[in-house]
Amino acid sequence: LFLSALSLGNWFFEILKWKTLASIVQPLSFKMVIRQSLAALTVSLSTPYRIGDYGAKAMFFRSENRKKIVLLNFFSNSIQMGVTTFFGIIGLAMTLRDFEISLSLPKVLLFLLSLVIIALLFIFLREKEFLIKGLTVSRVLKYVRKIPVRVKIRVLIYSTLRYILFSILFYYLLISFGAVLSLQKAMPLILTMYLLVSIIPSIFIFDLVIRGGVAVWLFSFAHIAEIISLSTALTMWSLNFVIPALWGSFYVLTFKKVEK
Repeated sequence: LFLSALSLGNWFFEILKWKTLASIVQPLSFKMVIRQSLAALTVSLSTPYRIGDYGAKAMFFRSENRKKIVLLNFFSNSIQMGVTTFFGIIGLAMTLRDFEISLSLPKVLLFLLSLVIIALLFIFLREKEFLIKGLTVSRVLKYVRKIPVRVKIRVLIYSTLRYILFSILFYYLLISFGAVLSLQKAMPLILTMYLLVSIIPSIFIFDLVIRGGVAVWLFSFAHIAEIISLSTALTMWSLNFVIPALWGSFYVLTFKKVEK
């Protein structure tokens, strides 16, 4: 019951976050937000980085509002990714310190070079259109600046609470499957794992393989058996993706496109 409550809490804050943002465009009931969130999850699982989430949510709104919805969804996912990156970097630093994992100079230089390339691409593509006509990086940033500060703060809080909940859920699943590991030792590994799996593009059928592989590799440093890491990754995947996606499939099958 405790683990189920954590999983429901994770989705509660995700839905609450989307309700806060989408209400800028159109007031929505909590029931409608649940419908949008779960249907979008179902559609997105078959796409890399789950980009199908953008189009799926936009289809619930009138055509003149769909670009705004895409931008708000992008902001929501960016904040969640920002929280994951922030805590992930802290977790990575602690993991490298606690488990004495050595990094070669070429790998560090390659990582720094990748960051420089990403920054240069961002600057170069500022005025280039995305897949949606009329959207550029500069226009996206301009729209984001118009989002009320109170809304940004609430989205940040909901994203952080969601992150904390599924991190705690992962730890207690590890313990439930028989791992002997203190919270102090486990949390840096969990934070690092979420950072790594969030930057590796995948689709639904490979998602569990990637999550399981990263979990097995990381928790091997803490001498956790492979079966425990895999069982935890499988349960997390089922609670946070498979079960909600099955629920969302009903909304996909009964979806009626909003008229223009």
